[in-house]
Amino acid sequence: MGVITFDLELTSPIPLAKMFKAAILDADNLLPKVLPQAVKSIEVLEGDGGPGTIKLMTFGEGSQYKTAKHKVEALDKENFTYCYSIIEGEVLDTTFEKISYEVKITALPEGSSVLKSTISYFTIGEVDITEEEINAGKEKASAMVKAIEAYLVANPDAY
Repeated sequence: MGVITFDLELTSPIPLAKMFKAAILDADNLLPKVLPQAVKSIEVLEGDGGPGTIKLMTFGEGSQYKTAKHKVEALDKENFTYCYSIIEGEVLDTTFEKISYEVKITALPEGSSVLKSTISYFTIGEVDITEEEINAGKEKASAMVKAIEAYLVANPDAY
């Protein structure tokens, strides 16, 4: 098994606490609302949202995938960090054992925030991920953050 890792950093005008609550704590409800073409639903299969929780994401009509099971690895509300892994689903194919995401949101001096994420692909055997595939993943993550931002700007009293 190999591991392919890349980092992503996105700056947002949304304050830290509001972004964490919307993008992490309420993502199960918010993502289907702001990205219905990508995410149809997210349901908790077991757990209370904390470490060990298993979630089923059903992708929207526009996706090439049907579902993905996520396992929450860590959630630290005081330090604004969240770690989870995709442990089942078509996205893993026969190529990956799991895909893990480590997310930390920090405040910037002017009241905005920065989301830093490390994505690790745990491969089955030797696998090459192209720069194009990495950039496509980064674009999807960026689009998700931009959709959440747009919702929060349009609904300033939310969260």
